[in-house]
Amino acid sequence: MVHTCLDVADTAENAEFFGRAGVSKGERSAFPQARLVGLSECGTHAIIDAEIGPYTIGENALAAPLLDRLRPGVLMLADRGLAGFSQWQRAAATGADLLWRVRTGRTALAPRPLRELGDGSYLAEILPSRAVAADQQPLTVRVIDYTLNHGDDHDSIERYRLLTTILDPDQASAEQLALAYGQRWEIEQAFDELKTHQRGPRMVLRSKSPDLVFQEIWGHLCCHYAIRTLMADTAAAGGHDPDRVSFTAALRITRRSLAHQGDFPPSAT
Repeated sequence: MVHTCLDVADTAENAEFFGRAGVSKGERSAFPQARLVGLSECGTHAIIDAEIGPYTIGENALAAPLLDRLRPGVLMLADRGLAGFSQWQRAAATGADLLWRVRTGRTALAPRPLRELGDGSYLAEILPSRAVAADQQPLTVRVIDYTLNHGDDHDSIERYRLLTTILDPDQASAEQLALAYGQRWEIEQAFDELKTHQRGPRMVLRSKSPDLVFQEIWGHLCCHYAIRTLMADTAAAGGHDPDRVSFTAALRITRRSLAHQGDFPPSAT
């Protein structure tokens, strides 16, 4: 899960509803912005669920309905910006498995160790903060700590801490989960496809009212999903990984196949 922002047409109605980002020296951005939080499937890069709202609504608040729509059998990856006791509890209640990165040190999800496991991970409790209802009980999680050397000129090392609802190392080892978490960043590629290649770089959404902005964004999301579905089906038929199929090539093929777009009345699209 990750979020991005989209520039929308500079009309009074859009500005009032969506709001603008602040820039330096107290100025405001040139265009109102819509905020988009998306849930992407790592294997296909398809954006399978999303929430859209004004720029003035924060990422975590906008993500809340997405958490409620998780289902058993899903492993949801998320970065440090989402991690919090209430969000974890809400997402875990759906029966989905979670693998979230959290900040190290004294944070809202600072784990209290319980027992070390054979693969180097350990079971721990996370506690509700004082802002959360006092009658809530601690939750048991599994903690995976590791470091990565980024291999740059300075040999910079970054420390990672992951929490997961998968408590049994036999179900998924610490190494397997660390490797799985590395794929979380692939949703950034999906948003790049959507914003740069499909929509066009630095393009502003055309719709001049909030209702039409929502319609336009959903149209872009449905188009991206359709192209990614085509890519996944093509890769499966050829016995290849969808990662090996070019999005830009699939986009060009799709556009050529729709050379007579004007032949379709609005009710058929």
